[in-house]
Amino acid sequence: MAADISGNTSSSVGKAAFTVVITRPAGQSNELIARLAEAGVATLDFPLIDIAPVTDAAPLRAALASLERYALVVFVSPNAVDQAFAHSDAIWPHALPIGVVGPGSVQTLARHGVAAPAYKVISPSSGTDEESARFDSEGLFAAIDTALGATSLEGKRVLIVRGDGGREWLAERLREAGAEVETVAAYRRLVPEPTIGGWARVHELLAGAPHAWLLTSSEGVRNLNELAHDHLTADEIVQLKRAPLVTPHPRIAQTARALGFDSMTVSGAGDECIARALLAAVPTVVQPVPSNPAHSPAKSRMTETNASTNASSQPAATTALPPNQPFTPYEAQKRHSASGPLLWAVVVILACAAGGGGFVLNRKLERAEQQLAQRQQANDTQTNELRIKTEQALATVHQSDAQVAQLEGKLADSQTAQQALQQQYTDLARNRDDWTLAEVGQMLSAASQQLQLTGNTQLALFALQSADTRLAASDSPQAVTVRKAIAQDIDKLKAAPSTDLTGLAIKLDNAIDQVDSLPLSGEAPIAHATPKAATWADTAQVAAATGEPRWKVWWREVTSGIGQQLTSLVQVRRIDNADAMLVTPDEGYFVRENLKLRLLSARLALLSRNQTTLKSDLLAAQNALTRYFDNSSKQTLNVIDLVKQVDGGSAAVELPNLSTSLQAVNQYRSRG
Repeated sequence: MAADISGNTSSSVGKAAFTVVITRPAGQSNELIARLAEAGVATLDFPLIDIAPVTDAAPLRAALASLERYALVVFVSPNAVDQAFAHSDAIWPHALPIGVVGPGSVQTLARHGVAAPAYKVISPSSGTDEESARFDSEGLFAAIDTALGATSLEGKRVLIVRGDGGREWLAERLREAGAEVETVAAYRRLVPEPTIGGWARVHELLAGAPHAWLLTSSEGVRNLNELAHDHLTADEIVQLKRAPLVTPHPRIAQTARALGFDSMTVSGAGDECIARALLAAVPTVVQPVPSNPAHSPAKSRMTETNASTNASSQPAATTALPPNQPFTPYEAQKRHSASGPLLWAVVVILACAAGGGGFVLNRKLERAEQQLAQRQQANDTQTNELRIKTEQALATVHQSDAQVAQLEGKLADSQTAQQALQQQYTDLARNRDDWTLAEVGQMLSAASQQLQLTGNTQLALFALQSADTRLAASDSPQAVTVRKAIAQDIDKLKAAPSTDLTGLAIKLDNAIDQVDSLPLSGEAPIAHATPKAATWADTAQVAAATGEPRWKVWWREVTSGIGQQLTSLVQVRRIDNADAMLVTPDEGYFVRENLKLRLLSARLALLSRNQTTLKSDLLAAQNALTRYFDNSSKQTLNVIDLVKQVDGGSAAVELPNLSTSLQAVNQYRSRG
């Protein structure tokens, strides 16, 4: 999970080759980059999320223009703060509280002139230790409950300014507290395409260069996973999944773990905490120092362990050197010259053994401490995951309790409705004859209305037969009386003449379809003369056969040919109505449209059995056909014939009524 934090994290020794890949949106990590640059750590700006304005900013401007309606305004991120203040020039009301999730949003508000104590800014770090605060929706809701009281928002409006989408946890909790929550989008999240140079640098880092990734959102983790499958090889993806990741929130680390990343460090919110975690992940160069008798290996390793826990600046312990050789005076050396070499050999052997034993012991202690640190880190991670899962389970339990309560309420309502239905069924079952006769009366009333409106005797006959079938199951004398009345009305309907309204309507439709192709008077096609050379007869043979002079025969041929040519140029027709000749081509369009409207009106009058309107429209259509259209055309005569057929077949027929059956049913009801 987290890297070993031993060594001086503020020193630049050994950090020149280490690179931090920052995936925040472009332009939002300047302060963090400056902190890392001061510590000698290189950075790569590799945005995985692009912030863009919303397509329609009207809802955002409308909400910001009426801030007096809200009792609390919540900004979910620094981007929401920047976009909101970019769309509003008004001065923020001092009495309106503001809720933000993290210290970054607090700093962004201060940059726009909204800061405590002049304004009431509520964040998870308000009144608590910033390092122990939880910078998420849960922490903000707890801070709002502490600062204002969740019950104080009951019946009041709360505005949440966020990006497109996002978690609904805070809005749901505020609604459960009785607040009227409104959400408005201030920006959009887009997936950017990193530059070719950025991908080239990522390839270099994944080839073996020491580096770490900073991922500040779950969406950024998902975008990185998608882009990696599009731009990286299988081996590079494996190296990416093994690279150390620094995230400010456990939920982001949980998302990364679900996608296959296996080395995450949760730093906490704020650039200071993130920078501290990133510097802790930087590997340092171990430099040897002289051994000190007062500074034993065990004590040195204890100091190093404390440095790993507190991330302080304490030099690392190294392998202990052999102790200095003992000093012996000159006289003693001369006096014990015989045993001197053997003694020196024993001393050297003991010194080497002590040095080797110290080195081995030091290595064992280092490995034990590394294993202990790894186990402690794993236990911390498991503890955090267990805490997150416990909170999620508790939230699920609360939601389940609320759902169970709702289901119990719905079950009680269902039982009440079932009892009411059972009581109604019992009341109805007490007198089935009354219910049957009431149903029959309703059927007969509807059939009578349809018969008078549409004249559909078949539908009325079907309704009477259905009513008779319903009454056949009853043995009461009243049912027998009503059945007799229904039988009389059935006989009247069967004996009544019927009019084929559908067939007449079809004829009117055919006439309407042919109106556009009818020729107007004066528009009848004229057969054009075909010019052809005159065939001259043999004047000599004609003169010999008739005994006439040749000049006379020739003159007759010439005059007859000229007469034929003149006859082909002029054609005379008779038009009895002079108005038809005065109709221009544009006016002819309106003549045809008026005729079609007359026929459509006649069709509606036919189906509604309005004889007066039907006769009037048919007569007007016939007059228009004979006055403005060419009556010598076969098509015009066909349309006139269709109109006459409809006029002759739509004679008024007196429809029978169902008065006998309705009277019998009403008499039974009056007796009841």
